[in-house]
Amino acid sequence: MKYKADWDDTRERLTALWNREVTDRPCIAVTAPNGRTVSPPQAPATPRDKWLDPDWVCADIAARLESTWWGGEAIPSYLLMGGWVLCLGGTPRFDMRTIWFDTVEVDFSGPLPLRYRDGDPWVETHERLYEAVAGFAGRDDFLVGKPCALPANDLLSMLMGTEAFLLGLMDHPDWMREAVVIGAQEQLRMRLRLRDRIRERHDFWYGNGGWMPFWAPGPFITTQSDVSCMLSPEMFERFVLPELDMYGEAFGAMWYHLDGGDARQHLPRLLSLPYLRVVQYVPAPFEPLNGPGHLELYREIQKAGRIVHVQVPAEHVEPLVRELDPALLMLQTQCGSVSEGEALLDAAKRWM
Repeated sequence: MKYKADWDDTRERLTALWNREVTDRPCIAVTAPNGRTVSPPQAPATPRDKWLDPDWVCADIAARLESTWWGGEAIPSYLLMGGWVLCLGGTPRFDMRTIWFDTVEVDFSGPLPLRYRDGDPWVETHERLYEAVAGFAGRDDFLVGKPCALPANDLLSMLMGTEAFLLGLMDHPDWMREAVVIGAQEQLRMRLRLRDRIRERHDFWYGNGGWMPFWAPGPFITTQSDVSCMLSPEMFERFVLPELDMYGEAFGAMWYHLDGGDARQHLPRLLSLPYLRVVQYVPAPFEPLNGPGHLELYREIQKAGRIVHVQVPAEHVEPLVRELDPALLMLQTQCGSVSEGEALLDAAKRWM
């Protein structure tokens, strides 16, 4: 791999993790500035260009990859948040920090409006971006991974607006369940279509790039349900689980983003799913950062035989390595320099 000379060793460690095997230390992804002077690209002309212009995005990718040390199990990759425009016929809006959507008023007595149609301009725009980045990556310069597409349950809540979405679940449950299921079928079709566009020319199409990079020796899907923090277990079962089952059947394995303490009520049900392999936790703003304050949660996940994947401050790496099963642990952190990162990886072998 162009930006990671020790990729063969990294691949062996990540394969051992996927197979629940212990090596001489847990998997730890460490990034740090590598000391190179790399000029960033000129600022994008518009917020839309920041997320969707292939030339600007590829220039930004090059600058970020070339100025970063990818230590341990850190995988050179880039967050293609432009995948959010795969929004079932909705209308995305842009600023320099994020992408959001115009709200849509639905008619519960009419047909489901949220699906892709031939010639959808956002689908075509994203495909141009995705293929340009895959071409820029070549076979293995860096990880492109699956498109950053929102699951149907979260996307529907954004397109309808949270209040209208929640009221719809209560007042029109059959319509809403069908909307989520059909939206999930559409999103799955789009994911598979994009996979097939690049799988023959990019070795890492099945990885998870950018925000929380992850690689496994076989295909898996990444998904979430942030809106589930507002749902009861019964509603989760009815409105979210069918989408998860669909993805699990299609890909065989799942990496799941669990968002904050209010979503933890669904963890027992998630851990019962046979295709769930990795749980990645992000604490809510009122919770402690990932680290010793969440050991009970990490142990519950590992007890079920699932991998814990968390982003932690560097000072929290040692207590987690000492307290958790190294065969089911993936930590992600940052250091101020390459030497600090190398020292942390060496020390981790002594902390087991």
